Amino acid sequence: MSRIGKQKLIIPEKVEARLEKTDGGHTRFSVKGPLGELSRTFLKEIEINLKEGEINLLSTGDSIFNRSLWGTYAAHIKNMIEGVTKGFAKTLIIEGIGFKADVLGSDLSMSLGFSHPLKVAIPLGIKVKSEKGSLNISGIDKELVGEYAAKIRSYKKPEPYKGKGIRYETERILRKQGKKSVA
Repeated sequence: MSRIGKQKLIIPEKVEARLEKTDGGHTRFSVKGPLGELSRTFLKEIEINLKEGEINLLSTGDSIFNRSLWGTYAAHIKNMIEGVTKGFAKTLIIEGIGFKADVLGSDLSMSLGFSHPLKVAIPLGIKVKSEKGSLNISGIDKELVGEYAAKIRSYKKPEPYKGKGIRYETERILRKQGKKSVA
């Protein structure tokens, strides 16, 4: 039994939630709030009930697949509600001599020690601010913000000797000791 799935999700006053049935029997759940609108399609294995500002999730079967979806769907809905009310943000720190990032229109241009600058398109729904030595990535979709931040980090992961590269603000890099000269 899912402990997360059993919990009732309360919809804040500023948020509107809608349920629609699709052709295949799936459920389309939409949330509209002060920061924007999100929608997602859920499988028919989990029944979503919307009553008087509360959302309840019920599993239609007792298979392992249904039990795994129950808590996952509850977490998705909770993140959607939080996204349209507060939003999500990730901060990346860029360390290294000559390493920098600039926002040019709808692209992010980065100099990371390669022979050419790296240009990465910024997806719709994401805002990127470049400050000295850091990148602030924000948006209403938690998955999109996290995926884009991970993509940027993957271009130059931090190395353990000097710590050069791109890392999350809260990430801690374990440093290794360099070579020792024997006297």
